[in-house]
Amino acid sequence: MLRHGAILGPFLLAAALLGSAARADDAGTVALTHVRLIDGTGGDPIDDATIVVAGGRITAAGPADTAIPPGATVRDLRGKTVTPGLISDHSHVGQVRGATNGAPNYTRETIEAELRQYRDYGVTTIMALGNNGPLFGTLREEAHAGALGGADLFGVDRGVGVPDGGPPQAMTKLGADQLFRPRTVAEAVAAVDAMADRKTDLVKLWLDDFGGSAAKMTPDVYTAVIERAHARGVRVAAHIHDLADARAIVAAGADILAHGVRDRPVDSDLIDALKSRGVWYVATLALDDASFAWADQAAWTRSPFVRAALSPELARQIDDPKWRAGILAGPGLAGSRSSLVMNQRNLKTLFDAGIKIGFGTDSGATPLRVAGVAEHRELALMVEAGLTPLQALTIATSRAAGALNLDDRGRIAPGLRADFLVFDADPSQDVASTRMIRETWIQGRCHPRVEPTATP
Repeated sequence: MLRHGAILGPFLLAAALLGSAARADDAGTVALTHVRLIDGTGGDPIDDATIVVAGGRITAAGPADTAIPPGATVRDLRGKTVTPGLISDHSHVGQVRGATNGAPNYTRETIEAELRQYRDYGVTTIMALGNNGPLFGTLREEAHAGALGGADLFGVDRGVGVPDGGPPQAMTKLGADQLFRPRTVAEAVAAVDAMADRKTDLVKLWLDDFGGSAAKMTPDVYTAVIERAHARGVRVAAHIHDLADARAIVAAGADILAHGVRDRPVDSDLIDALKSRGVWYVATLALDDASFAWADQAAWTRSPFVRAALSPELARQIDDPKWRAGILAGPGLAGSRSSLVMNQRNLKTLFDAGIKIGFGTDSGATPLRVAGVAEHRELALMVEAGLTPLQALTIATSRAAGALNLDDRGRIAPGLRADFLVFDADPSQDVASTRMIRETWIQGRCHPRVEPTATP
């Protein structure tokens, strides 16, 4: 069980500061009535439902005749749809600012702004899956306490790579205190112990060789990492790309595949191993999509909803014809496009096989994987892959909570955190309706959304 406990863009909320947002336990008990309720379990929506919130928790949720305590503030939300908040099992914080990557971005200002942006886009909990600096532990505790006004924060303390391996230093520009790169088994074990001592929520390792451009972690090192992490009571997430690496790391005992298999179709051997070992699979479809969609000027990238999340620096970059031409002429473009297609195919295969599917995007790892936006794109890509909108929403809420062993969120039910979203339309009918967020509630605190103003 996990423990509970320049700024990104011009997007504003009516209640951007924590103290100015309406909180249910400040106002007493609040009842939301006449909503269409999607509770996160995957069951049929409940029309004309009532949700009661008090003290940051859901105290009742059900049909219209659900009892409302005397003295409660009643809000008629007829025509609105309520779902649990989105939960990302694979995101990052403090990696980017504007259009840059690098260690100087790992600051309180940057991370607090990112957590607010996740919240603004309906992501109420994130797992920052590695590359975190010493500031992380403090901010995690503040986020758990609801003191930062944004998404709740869990994460990998640093993570384990190898010298000259993933994640590529040329891309990430990490500081020495953001990643372990052990050369020996002993150094790998010591790295795990250091993270466990700091109460890391997971251990992450990078096995991918990034198309042959980076050194690959050897079996003796990744086996030692997994065995030591399990001995310390910590689960392990593994960054992979290829089927062979997925098979190897699952056989070694990894608990979570932090990316989808993208080089070839998954086979029965991997399916059987994932199922028998109970391994979670997080596809991160939006990762490859972000490699070309901005340069393609895909329709979704031009919407006000998306543009409002961009920093001025990033907006200028993606609007630059020269930049777009360079991306579209790049040697890796065809590989990114084919990787996405294969990732979608494999996700559908594994979902149909009953594998445990989590939700994540690698948002925040690079400027183009935009916090909050990537999660909405992931939902759309999941539906393109053949899942229904309701199936995708269930994965992004209760299943995502399950992947993180969080049993206090991801569903709308009595006793759970009041983390939920209010929409102007029903995203279980059309996944694009997730862009129609009216309110984000985190721990019973309501953050109303204002109409975004796109970055010029």
